Amino acid sequence: MLAGGSRISHHLRECDPRLGLGLGFYSARVVELSCACPPKPSSTPVLAATHHHHHRRLRRTTSSSSYSIHSKSPGDFSAFSDCFSQREEDHELPSEGLSPVAGGIVALGKFDALHVGHRELAIKAAKVGRPFLLSFVGMAEVLGWEPRAPIVAKCDRKRVLSSWSSYCSDMAPAEFQIEFSSVRHLTPRQFVEKLSKELGVHGVVAGENYRFGYRAAGDALELVRLCEEYGMEACIIKSVMDKNEYARNLNANDSKERGQVSSTRVRRALAVGDMRYVSELLGRKHRLILMAKDKGGFSSNGSRVSVPKSCLLNLAPKEGLYEKCSIVVGEEKVVACKVVIDITHVHIEMDELGICNIAGNQDLRLLRIEFGDSV
Repeated sequence: MLAGGSRISHHLRECDPRLGLGLGFYSARVVELSCACPPKPSSTPVLAATHHHHHRRLRRTTSSSSYSIHSKSPGDFSAFSDCFSQREEDHELPSEGLSPVAGGIVALGKFDALHVGHRELAIKAAKVGRPFLLSFVGMAEVLGWEPRAPIVAKCDRKRVLSSWSSYCSDMAPAEFQIEFSSVRHLTPRQFVEKLSKELGVHGVVAGENYRFGYRAAGDALELVRLCEEYGMEACIIKSVMDKNEYARNLNANDSKERGQVSSTRVRRALAVGDMRYVSELLGRKHRLILMAKDKGGFSSNGSRVSVPKSCLLNLAPKEGLYEKCSIVVGEEKVVACKVVIDITHVHIEMDELGICNIAGNQDLRLLRIEFGDSV
């Protein structure tokens, strides 16, 4: 329990419970990840702010469409360029008994799909300190939303975040979640105060459309103002825009659409089976996870494995035939396959060699399918 009675839990409720790490009196678990993926430079423009007491000024950074807000005050730390210029080694790691995010930089959002826009938030957070993704659990239950399958299976989020480390100064973001019921009625000021005084956050990163506080009363500009007041750094980045022309028709009826990459767009692309578009939004291939509900695992019939949809751990694309798919075996090995999805089952078709590779490396209780381009 937190000092204010709020409960915090780590989002990665892994298939392997041994990944948990107890830290002080917090019930949160933080998992550190690493991966060697080819680095990709970021070009997303940002709006940056540091706290001040006297004055601030607005200036262009090296990017033609990027601005930074800088402040100067006697005795204050110097302003930073391109949102954040300090590095993780400049900040001490939290000692035992403190919040796991104490001294860290938290990216704020929902982080359902872990898409390229979410990755951009993590990249900016990593420019100044240890990056965290901070979001809320239990929103659907509290707000009465219909339950729906996650885009990324909980036991697969670790892998996705580890692939971001090469973008984030060799640091994979850790996830940190707060029970929504404990913050639902907080005003924007109370929420920022919680981040500062209760969690010990050093700074925040959010998208330009981020809303927070009771009834979403606070916007990005108020977040910057409040963070300055409470002595935290704040960075507001421009949305990562979806450049896919096809997406205009797919999302035309949504009044909230501004053309940005979003988890909603990922869900709609999956709903029509456009896996190439899904890959563009995610920055990776969509991976479907299926887990058997009994010890016997999945059964195969010759070169075909059929799995009931009740075994799905995350959202599948629409019914149909998908070529150029693969089953991931172990950490790296892939076995080519075709996937047929119908109303009740997911069918995986492989050649005899593929079946042998699968059977020889796992017990067919957990299947990981990656989708190529739709056909």
